[in-house]
Amino acid sequence: MFNTKIAIDLGTCNSLVHVRGKGIVLNEPSVVAVSLIDNKILAVGEPAKEMIGRTPADIKVYRPLKDGVIADYRVTQAMMRYFITRSTKNFRLFKPELVVSVPAGITSTERRAVIEAAMSAGAKQAFVAKEPILAAIGAGIPINSCSGHMIINIGGGTSEVAVISLGGIVTVHSVRVAGDKIDVAIAEYIKKKYNLAIGSQSAEEIKIKVGTALPQRELKFLEIQGRDLILGLPRNIKISNNEVCEAISDVLTEIVQAAKIVLSETPPELSADIMNKGIIMSGGGSLLPKINELVAQSTGVPCFVAEEPLFCVIKGTGLVLEHLPEYKKVVMSKK
Repeated sequence: MFNTKIAIDLGTCNSLVHVRGKGIVLNEPSVVAVSLIDNKILAVGEPAKEMIGRTPADIKVYRPLKDGVIADYRVTQAMMRYFITRSTKNFRLFKPELVVSVPAGITSTERRAVIEAAMSAGAKQAFVAKEPILAAIGAGIPINSCSGHMIINIGGGTSEVAVISLGGIVTVHSVRVAGDKIDVAIAEYIKKKYNLAIGSQSAEEIKIKVGTALPQRELKFLEIQGRDLILGLPRNIKISNNEVCEAISDVLTEIVQAAKIVLSETPPELSADIMNKGIIMSGGGSLLPKINELVAQSTGVPCFVAEEPLFCVIKGTGLVLEHLPEYKKVVMSKK
C-alpha cells in the first residue's frame, strides 16, 4: 500500500517523473541554480531555467547532466531529491523504489553514479534501464517479439540508434550529438553570418519555431534579438527556416551516420524486418520538422515519428515500473 514506485527519465535538458497509479506527474528542465558563495542550491527546474543569462557573478545556473550522464554528482542528487519530494507525499516515511532511464552507451562507472545518486536522494531501491529499450516500449513496439525493430532516440545530450529483438538490444550506436548540439550550431551560424551573439534559449526558440531538417519551398522567418559583436549593442535580425536547415545540417549528418552504422551491423533477417516495418523515431529531437524524411532519404528505409515522442522514454520507464517481473531483462542493475 505504502510502497511508492517512481520512474524518472533523467534527461540532459528535461526530466520527467512517473508515479505508479498516477502517470506522469512532473516535467521540469534539468537545470539548477547554485550560490557560489555558500554552495547552496537556490532553485531547481523551471525557476532555475528562468534565471539563465540573468544572474550576478555569484550565482551559477547550469545543467548537472552532460551528454546524458552525471557531470556534477552533488547537484544531480539534490535535483533527484527535489523531483522525488515534489512527486510523492509521505516521502520521509516511506522511501520509494526508483527506475531511472540511462543512455545505452553509459559506462559501468556512470551507471553506478546514477544508482548511488538515486539512493542518496532517498530511494529504498534503485534500478536503471537503457533508454532505447524504454523508448521502444513507450512507442508501443512489442520488444519481446522475435522480429527486429529499429529506434532512433534523439534527446538533449545524446542520440542513440538501436535494433531491438527478443527483449534486448542486438546492436546500438550512441553519439553525443543531439538537441543541445543543434542549438549550439544555430548560435554559431548566426555568430558567423550576422556577427550577432545569441543565448542558448534564443537558439532553442529558433529551432522550435523555424527549424527544419530539409530545405523548404515556403520560407518562414523569425525575428530575433542579440548583441552585435562589433558595436556591442542590441540588434534584431530575421532568420529563415532554410538558414536554420543549413546551420544544423552537419549535426544531423552525424545522427544519420549513426543510423547507417547500426543498419550495416544488423543481421540480415532483422534488416528485412526493419525494411518492412520502418524506423521509429522518439525523443524531443524527433519533433524537428522533416527529420524522419531526412533519415528515410539517407538510409532508404521508411521512417516514422512515434506518437508523443517527447514522452516515449518516460512512458516506457513507467510501464517497466508497473510490470518489473515481466521486464526484468530490461533492468540493468539495482542497489
